[in-house]
Amino acid sequence: MSKAKVLLVDDHALFRKGIASLLNEQGQLEIVGEASNGLEGIVKAKELKPDIVIMDVEMPEMNGVEAVAYIKKALPECKVVMLTISDNDENLFNSIRNGAQGYLLKSIDPDDMVKEILGLLRGEAAISKTMASKILKEFSNISKREKEVINPQKYNLTDREAEVLTLVAQGFTNKEISFQLSITENTVKNHLYNIMEKLHLQNRVQLASFAWREGLVN
Repeated sequence: MSKAKVLLVDDHALFRKGIASLLNEQGQLEIVGEASNGLEGIVKAKELKPDIVIMDVEMPEMNGVEAVAYIKKALPECKVVMLTISDNDENLFNSIRNGAQGYLLKSIDPDDMVKEILGLLRGEAAISKTMASKILKEFSNISKREKEVINPQKYNLTDREAEVLTLVAQGFTNKEISFQLSITENTVKNHLYNIMEKLHLQNRVQLASFAWREGLVN
């Protein structure tokens, strides 16, 4: 099994080296490059075509929130995880809107960070509990403001796709969804691909946000 290629983007060399050492110990991951700011990160991402980019939020030249949008445009399949010392709401939601699949605080336990990064390889989102609480609270506020429950057919979703979307929004993994609906994991992945194509979304976090915002999840 080939290792997932990881690019580290952070303006603190010591922190990069620490993360590199931690992740290189994992048999499933390989650090293929490092960058010290957002602009350099974009160049390195296009050059190295990593599977995962782990990127600081606050950096000189260009911050991570801006850089993630350029990286996702050039490499849609690349999974980007933001790292930050701050739980700033604006950075969190802007990062997700720009395509980030994860948002972790730098204070996270090293073992938990590894667990979250490896979860990306299984199609999961890497979100710190603090950040997840903020997201759920925002979804709840949006849901309360929504008076109209949107019909899935409005977005050309089949009944099965709507079921899959609802379960994704509730935090179920592909394996759990396949069990719930008595279908294979590959079928779940196909449904997710079709849903994202129809809704013009890029990852599970955006799918969950859409489902809550549009009232598809009560």
